[in-house]
Amino acid sequence: MFAVPDNTLLRPENPALRHPVRVAVDVAADRERWGSLLRYDPDERFSALVERTEDQEVWLLSWLPGQHTDLHDHAFSTGAFTVVSGRLTETVARRAPGGRAVTEVHGLSAGQSRVFGPGYVHEVRNDGPDPAISVHVYRQGGRQMRSYQANPVDGPALSS
Repeated sequence: MFAVPDNTLLRPENPALRHPVRVAVDVAADRERWGSLLRYDPDERFSALVERTEDQEVWLLSWLPGQHTDLHDHAFSTGAFTVVSGRLTETVARRAPGGRAVTEVHGLSAGQSRVFGPGYVHEVRNDGPDPAISVHVYRQGGRQMRSYQANPVDGPALSS
């Protein structure tokens, strides 16, 4: 046991310092916060802004089977996404040291998260038979997306 001096103050948590995965997981767990926003669109994946602050944006996405993003990055943004329900597949395209193209595939189920930073090129898709829901957190630039072309020899190339 230890004693806390009388003059000790509890400093409130600075939301801007919370890891984006923690933010995504907390929002995902709070269904009352986003449940009324949830929709499914048969033509394209659905997205709704849950929260925007000076430091970040939090988005809810729904994915029907077969829906996906194209290969993209989020420019200078950092962030994370968490799968709320269903399954998603993330394919990451990058150039390894030495210049060869590398592709990594990550299967994600409810409760699993991925982190991204500037220049992180990926695509996300629902390959499963059931709808999926995910929560995405974007910092330093918001939800902007830059398109890429897959190049199996040189790695991903920014589309013009």
